[in-house]
Amino acid sequence: VISGGNHSWDQREALGFIDGEPRLLRPQNYPDGTPGRGSGVFPAPRGRKVMVLNVMGRLFMDPLDDPFACVGRALARQRLGGTVDVIVLDFHAEATSEKMAMGHFVDGRVSLCVGTHTHVPTADTMILPGGTAYQTDTGMCGDYDSVIGMDKAVPVARFTRKLPTERLSPASGEGTLCAVYVETDDATGLARRIEPVRAGGRLPATSFEP
Repeated sequence: VISGGNHSWDQREALGFIDGEPRLLRPQNYPDGTPGRGSGVFPAPRGRKVMVLNVMGRLFMDPLDDPFACVGRALARQRLGGTVDVIVLDFHAEATSEKMAMGHFVDGRVSLCVGTHTHVPTADTMILPGGTAYQTDTGMCGDYDSVIGMDKAVPVARFTRKLPTERLSPASGEGTLCAVYVETDDATGLARRIEPVRAGGRLPATSFEP
C-alpha cells in the first residue's frame, strides 16, 4: 500500500488510474468527489485484515477538511480487534503538535499512528498509554547529504541569494532506508513493540532485530 499527501497530484497521470488502484491512497480528508480513496482494508497472512488510513494535517498545509473528524468517522466504521486486526494511520502533517494530538486522539483505537511529510526521522518512537504505537515522523527514504532529499546546491542558493534558480532535483548519493517496525497483539490489535529502522547512507543505523 502506498499512502499520499500534499504531493499526491504532482504527477497528473495519477488522476487517470487512482480510482482503479485500491492500494494507492490519497488523504481521506480531501473534499468529497476527489478521485481515489483515503483508506482500505487489505488481506494479510493467516486471514488477518489490515486497515490503512491516510489523512493530511491542516497546520501550515493546504486547508483540507478536519482530519480529526475524518479519522473519527473512519474508526466508527472499522473497529480494531473486531472488524479488522490491525489499523495503521499515516498522518501526513507539518506540525509536531498536530501529529502528537492525533496520536492521543486515536490512542487505543489504532495499532500505529505514524507521521510523515517532514523528511526527518524523530526520536520519539513509543507506545502510548492506551496501546497505540506512535512516531511523530518516520523520515524519508533517500540521500541525507541533501536538503530534505534534494541536491543541496540549489536550496542553499535560494536561501542565501534570494534569486531565481534552476529547478530542484533529487540528491543522488547513497540513500538511507527509514521505517518503523511494530508488533501487535493478536487479540487486541494494539502494539506490543515499536522500533525505529534506519539502514544505509549517512544516518546512524539502528540495531534492529525482529
